[in-house]
Order: sequence, then C-alpha cells, then structure tokens
Amino acid sequence: MTATLHTPPRVEPRREHHPRRTGPLMKLGHWWWALPGVVLVLAIHYAATGAGGLFAFTDWTGIGSFTWTGVDNFVEIFSDPAKLGALSNTLFLAFGSVILGNVAGLVLALGLNRGLRTRYVLRVLFFMPVVLSPLAVSYIWKFIFEYNGPLNGFLKTVGLDSMARPWLADPDWAIWAILVVLVWQNTGFAMVIYLAGLAAVPVEVEEAAAIDGANLRQRFWSVVLPCIRPAVVIATTLGLVNGLRVFDQIMALTGGGPAGATETLATEVYKESFSLGNFGYGAALALLLTVIILVFAITQQRFAYGRGQEG
Repeated sequence: MTATLHTPPRVEPRREHHPRRTGPLMKLGHWWWALPGVVLVLAIHYAATGAGGLFAFTDWTGIGSFTWTGVDNFVEIFSDPAKLGALSNTLFLAFGSVILGNVAGLVLALGLNRGLRTRYVLRVLFFMPVVLSPLAVSYIWKFIFEYNGPLNGFLKTVGLDSMARPWLADPDWAIWAILVVLVWQNTGFAMVIYLAGLAAVPVEVEEAAAIDGANLRQRFWSVVLPCIRPAVVIATTLGLVNGLRVFDQIMALTGGGPAGATETLATEVYKESFSLGNFGYGAALALLLTVIILVFAITQQRFAYGRGQEG
C-alpha cells in the first residue's frame, strides 16, 4: 500500500492594518465640501445683518455720510404712538395667526389622518393656499372684502344687511380681515406638519387606550398629543416667526391703512427706509423686529422642550 501524504495548508502571514493618514481637510470632517456655501451664507445673511444692525445707531439717509446717534432711534420708536401701534398689530397678527392656524391645522390633520378615502385629495386642496403667491391670494381676498364684493353680497342675501361694511376701510375691522387671510393661507402648512407627527403615533397604543375605556378626548390628551409634541413645537415656532414678519398681505390689502390701523413693524421698516429715506431709523425698527423674533422663538423652544423633558 502506498501512503498518501497530506500537505498542511499554507498559513498566510497576518498583515497589520495601519490607519489611513488623511490630509488636514479630511481631519475636519466631510463637511468641508460645503465650505463655499457656508461662507456665502455668512457673508450675505450674517454680515449684512450685522451691518444693518450698526446702521440702527446712526442717522444715515442712504446717501452720503452719517453720524452716530447712539440709542436715539430706539428712544424715538418707543415714544412714538404710531410705532407702538405697529408693534401691537405685529404681536396681534403673530399670535392670532399661530393660535387659530395651528388649531385649524390640527383639526384638519386629525380628520384627514385615517379612514377617509378622499383624504389624499383633500390634503392637496387644503395645502394648496400655502404654495400660492401671497400677493395673488391677497388681491383675491381684497376683491372678496370690497363693499360690493362677494362677502357683503352674501350677507345681504341672507338678510344680514346691517353687517355689511367696507371691511378693509374700517379701522376696527381691517386688522381682522388681514388675520383671516393669514389663517386661511397658513393653515395648510400646519396641517402637513401635524400629519407628519400623527404618522408616528403607534396605532397599537391608541387601540390599547380605547380597550381600557378611554374616550376620544382622553385618547387625544393622553396618547396623541404627547406623541406629536415635536410637531407642535415646529408648527408654532415657524408660524410665530412668519406671523411676526408678515408684510406682503398687508401691503396688498390695505397698505398699512386705514389711518395706520394695520401697520406692522415690517411695513414701518419698508416705509421709513425706502419711502422716507430714513435708513438709520428703519434699521433700528428692523433690529427691534429681529430681536423680538429671536426672543419669542428661543423662549418658545425652551419652554416646549423643557416641559417635554419634565414630562
């Protein structure tokens, strides 16, 4: 018999893996490719905003030299009843549009979340005002609010002739008409955010709560609302920021009138800077508006997330 020799398998020498050396750019991370965009944003937004903030402490008219005036522009703002009225209108429109728009958006989102066969078509219809031009929407509503327009025509048809009025020319009702336009156009945006939040709510949890005997209201407060807290924070923050800097609708509907009844800080910035040539004073108004937006946005974020962590 011939013995068969088995050759042992060849063992490859173990190679040590050394970390790959990278250049200084790669050590900073893979974000360096966005550096041109970051520089552009810093130059356009922050540098320009900083320059505008400096002009808020001058008497610059937009042409020629200027002198430093310190806080005189801000003293004049808070001693001018018209500017205080513009500040009041700004806060009214911001908080009014946030509260009404978010409540309406949440109601629509709850109704269109599940069950309805036509929910996808209805979502598109309710979201459509958001993508329309604010100027185009405002001119349509301006026609509706005219004294001989569809709204007064409907009131007269149903026997409410005493309620018919020139809505945009009435100092008591013009600001409410603008609020209606803002809520109508921004409700769809809040609805989409809440729909995204409701999609993350576990169906099993709702069903378990229903089996335990919780009614619809209890399931909403105890199950749905805590789950969509991030959506509430996003919708209210964005709505508040957009409401504080509303401009297009006011200029198209009333131009700030009648008798300054619908002026806001944004419209005052435009008029002081570009109509009257008081760029220093307009910059002070713009800086005040920026500070107000930052304060409310940061406060709202800290309050919402702080309560969320406590819960």
